[in-house]
Order: sequence, then C-alpha cells, then structure tokens
Amino acid sequence: MTVAGSDSGGGAGVQADLKTFAALGVYGASALTAITAQNTVAVTAVHELPIDLIAAQIEAVVSDIGVDAVKTGMLSSSEIVEVVARELDRHGIKNLVVDPVMIAKSGDPLLRQEAVDSVRTLLVPLACIVTPNVPEAETLTGMKVETDEDMREAARRIIGMGARAVVVKGGHREGPATDLFYDGTEFVEFTSDRFDTVNTHGTGCTFASATAAGLAQGKSVVEAVAQAKEYVTEAIRNSYPLGQGHGPVHHFWQLWDKS
Repeated sequence: MTVAGSDSGGGAGVQADLKTFAALGVYGASALTAITAQNTVAVTAVHELPIDLIAAQIEAVVSDIGVDAVKTGMLSSSEIVEVVARELDRHGIKNLVVDPVMIAKSGDPLLRQEAVDSVRTLLVPLACIVTPNVPEAETLTGMKVETDEDMREAARRIIGMGARAVVVKGGHREGPATDLFYDGTEFVEFTSDRFDTVNTHGTGCTFASATAAGLAQGKSVVEAVAQAKEYVTEAIRNSYPLGQGHGPVHHFWQLWDKS
C-alpha cells in the first residue's frame, strides 16, 4: 500500500507508486493524503485530505485486503504525519518504507517545515528503511551532505533516529549515481550510470515503491534496494519527453514494444 499524495500529471505520487507495484508484479492499494494540481513544470495547487479520511482509508485496506509492505510519500503536515504514524503503528506494519518527500521535482514544497520534526520523531522510528535524497537527508539530520563521509555520517544519524535501515540516494551529487545503504552494521554502495536527461520526475517515489514491492515479495532489505536501484535506472534510461518540464520515468519499460 502507498500512503501518499496524488499527482495529476501521473509521473509521481500515488500514480507512480501504483505503476511501480504493477510493473514489479505486486498488487497495489492506496491511501491518499493530498490531491495536487501538478504537471512536469509545477505544483499549482494542493488540497490536503481530512485526517479522519486518511485514517479510514488505511483501516479499510488493512482490515480487509491486508498489506505486506507500506510506502509513505507526501504527508505535507504534522497532523497528517501523526495520524499516518499512529495508524501504521496500531496495525503493526513492519515493512514500512519511508520516503521523506519534501520538495517536488519542480522545486515546489510538499512538506511544511513544521512537519519535519514529526517525520523525524514519529515516522522514522517505525521505518524498515528510509529513502532520502541528499537534500532530504540534510533536512532530517541538520548537516550538510557533500562528501562520501558526509553521506555515511548522515546515514548513521538517521539510523540513530530509530530506522532499521537507510539508503541515502546520490542523484543530486556529481559523477556516477551512487546510493549508500546502511543498516547500522554494514555500508553497501549501489552505483549506476548517470543519464543526460531531464525526464526524472517521480524517481524518488518510484525508488521507494520499488523497494516496498521487493519487501512485499519477501526479499531482504538490501535485496529490495538492489531491485529498486536496477528498476529505477532502467526506467530513467527508457524515459521519454512529456510536457515542458521534467518528464516522467518509464515505469513499464519492460513491457512495452520498443520496435
């Protein structure tokens, strides 16, 4: 299940999550937290859903269908973070992937500043794995992340917040796209080529939901991250221009006829 916001442009948010689940062979359910008017250029409007409706969606899915893994995305306010954390904890969700969504690819904010501490203290401690990019890791930890050692220290600090594992994604750095995994014991690097493309809308959502799909399939955390890295890399490699800004990655690159 994805607990996240809706992207009307279809490239990120719940739409990207459900496409990823389907592409990787797992059944996807959703609990919407917000509706955004969004395209490849900007987020032009946001409507947060009432917290009782968010809780009701989670209850409806868990009580009937059940969940093997949950991915959280856009939570936008401290009240939403609090109700999502409460409901996931109440239902005993163990395979929780926390994507600490803060800023859209267009640069528009998706998480209020006052909600950062709620993510840090309420949601991260429930996480099987947290999947921040470099700016998100900086916000969570309060430190600059510029060097390889900075990435390792940021990972240590996030583990110190209670997460069982973390992967600090290196897409915002120069050079090869290297993501750093840490489970409190071992560091593992996942490196891929960097592609000359602007079509990267939804990469963070896609990576986190691919990781959740792997956990739902019974993979270990590091195996799930490896699957997510491979899947997102190929989705970027096969991306296509759509709209006037950052186009989406290609979630169904494995299935479409390229002839």
